[in-house]
Amino acid sequence: MQKELAPSYLKDLKVYQAGKPIDEVARERGLTNISKLASNENPLGPSPYAIREMTRGLWDLHRYPDMHAYSLKSKLAEIYNLKLENIILGNGSEGIMAYIARAFLQPNDEVLTCDNTFIGFYILARSVGAKLKTVSLTEDYRFDVKALAKNITDKTKVVYIANPNNPTGTYITKDEFDFLMEHIPSHVLVILDEAYFEFAVQQEDYPDSMDYRYDNVLTLRTFSKAYGLSGIRVGYGFGHEELIAYLTKVKLPFEPNLIGQLGSVGALEDRPHLERTLKNNTKRYGEIIEYLESKNFKPIKSITNFVTFKTGSREASDYLFDQLLNHGVIIRPLKANEMPDFVRVSIGTKDEMRHFYKAMDEVLPEYDKKFGRV
Repeated sequence: MQKELAPSYLKDLKVYQAGKPIDEVARERGLTNISKLASNENPLGPSPYAIREMTRGLWDLHRYPDMHAYSLKSKLAEIYNLKLENIILGNGSEGIMAYIARAFLQPNDEVLTCDNTFIGFYILARSVGAKLKTVSLTEDYRFDVKALAKNITDKTKVVYIANPNNPTGTYITKDEFDFLMEHIPSHVLVILDEAYFEFAVQQEDYPDSMDYRYDNVLTLRTFSKAYGLSGIRVGYGFGHEELIAYLTKVKLPFEPNLIGQLGSVGALEDRPHLERTLKNNTKRYGEIIEYLESKNFKPIKSITNFVTFKTGSREASDYLFDQLLNHGVIIRPLKANEMPDFVRVSIGTKDEMRHFYKAMDEVLPEYDKKFGRV
């Protein structure tokens, strides 16, 4: 084109890479028995309550949804003891991250975070021309709060913390969170991405952001993980009413959609389904750690619904990913997260995990000849 239409900072922006879909693997590999362990979804599926509510909504698809999502916001306000003005909804927590970028970031604003965290946020910050400043994770793959505190300057506009972190599954403790907040000025916006909150809150030293309520903190959560509603894309955020008011100004109308609003309310009403999800996750987590360690891999200890382990090289990760696909198992290589020598495995059902172990047992002999262990 004679004249560039897009701003220069979009030229090198990378497209988000999602986990490989089941249908795509079926087409490419000619398989029917496929276990997707790539996207940290709930293997038990959605709550029956959520399905009931979404089904009821099908008869109203000719109507626009409630723009203010009163029923869903009211339910969240009741659970978390908030006002409606403290709540923002979006198409997944990434949707709210997009609102944050629109509302609070301008070209060359500085965003501080760590390496090897959720790449969706990197992309959204860079999409408005913000400058990312990152520090390394600690040796045990955790957010380095001391390094973050040291790197806060007059230029820092936003600090992004994924707690627990994706793709490592690690977390900062209450004491570490307290330390970090003591070093962050009140004019700096803190984004706490708690997508895996329901799994993490079982840890005694996990800092539930709802226990703090800082005016400069925005908490992001989602119905995509523990609630099993990835397909309807609903995320929610909590914050000071002034912050929420700004986000509302840039929010697209009618997000989330009708089915998303209804399904989310249903999911919140079905605590037993959430408990079953957590119980399955705890049991299968122990099993996968035991399996990987028995094969001399070194998994990163996680408090989420996934486990990341080291292969030793990009070539080893790519080989393992490809060979497992041949056996109908989808895992997640982590090149996009700048961890090319690691792969991530979501925790599935008992049968899905057996599928993974069987496939690994068949792949590892040849893998060992090529790569060995690290």
